[in-house]
Amino acid sequence: MGKVKILILSCVLFLTGCSGIKNIQDLTYIVAIGMDFDEAEEEYVVYLQGLNFANVAKQEGAKSVDPIPIFIAKARGETLNMAVSKLYGKSEPPLYFGHVNTLLLTNRLIQSKASEVLEEVGRNRSLRPTMKVFSTEEKIEDVFNIPALFNYPAIYTVLFKAKINQMAENELKAITMMKFLRDYYEPMGTAKIPTVKIDKSSWKANQDYPVLYLDGFSTFQHQAYKEDIPLEHAVIINWLTEKGISMNQRAEKEGKLAAAVKLGEPKMKIKYDETAEKPKFSIEISVSADLLEKIQKNLTLNSLKRQVEEDIKAKVESIYYEGVENELDILNAGGKWYRKHPKQFQRLKENHTFYLDQESLTEVKVNVQILHFNSYKFNRGIDGGL
Repeated sequence: MGKVKILILSCVLFLTGCSGIKNIQDLTYIVAIGMDFDEAEEEYVVYLQGLNFANVAKQEGAKSVDPIPIFIAKARGETLNMAVSKLYGKSEPPLYFGHVNTLLLTNRLIQSKASEVLEEVGRNRSLRPTMKVFSTEEKIEDVFNIPALFNYPAIYTVLFKAKINQMAENELKAITMMKFLRDYYEPMGTAKIPTVKIDKSSWKANQDYPVLYLDGFSTFQHQAYKEDIPLEHAVIINWLTEKGISMNQRAEKEGKLAAAVKLGEPKMKIKYDETAEKPKFSIEISVSADLLEKIQKNLTLNSLKRQVEEDIKAKVESIYYEGVENELDILNAGGKWYRKHPKQFQRLKENHTFYLDQESLTEVKVNVQILHFNSYKFNRGIDGGL
């Protein structure tokens, strides 16, 4: 008899615990937050992109043929929290922030209020540190209103790409808030936020079909905004400093396209001069490549390899020197240096000057190994080599 009472009591307790759980269609799930700053009014402008799963619950696995509406809320306030609080009483089903996946910041905001916003977002326990962060020059409402291809919901755009660590080719990878803040507060090195842009010409469906893509970086050094990096340089920086990225590379001969190769994930080593009082280093890059297309028939393998190596070297040097001019450690050369040289770092810190200059980079060595030739054949050169 006693066992029966215990069993009944356990069932009652479980039923009581489930009584407060809401159905999936009874909440407005906020999946993205956009932030802007109105300098004239000195107010923050907050945008919420919301989803409601009522239609999903009724479909039993079938994809709706009707376009799925995108709901966007907007509010203003002297602080971010005050702006968001204005939306609670105007949102039914109630707002739920447990699934926020993306934070989108305007360039205007990060150039003037980056430290305040990042500090506020970082301490908010409702937002997960694994959410992705982006910047944009576009209007946030326009970005949030772009659906994915084939009228898929907005959560299938680059703002919500599921696997950040999956292999990427000729594109930028998203960055989580956790990784960005870690780089942002480092005493040496550059923190980067991918920039989102709207493309209106690549896809059409009876008319132009706008899509979102990543178009470069907004960069920070010493917790201060520096400049925007264009896509051409951003892809190379990402290829060198991140994992799992491949990149297509053109090779020219006498000013004309000679071949196209696909570069795999590179290995970049930074070797420091241990006698220097500030970072002084050389860079060694090794990478394997596949031949995609051979345009010039008289092209030799050795000349192709040499040309690709020279092109990579020239681009790395150009990116580095341009970064130094803007006081950016774009290749994060200082990150490992200050940990291994704490005494020199403290002395350098007291000088209040940027720690890199044109002479800090002493040499760039590139070694390319072409492994696959895609059935192309090479003629022997004058020296007998391929």
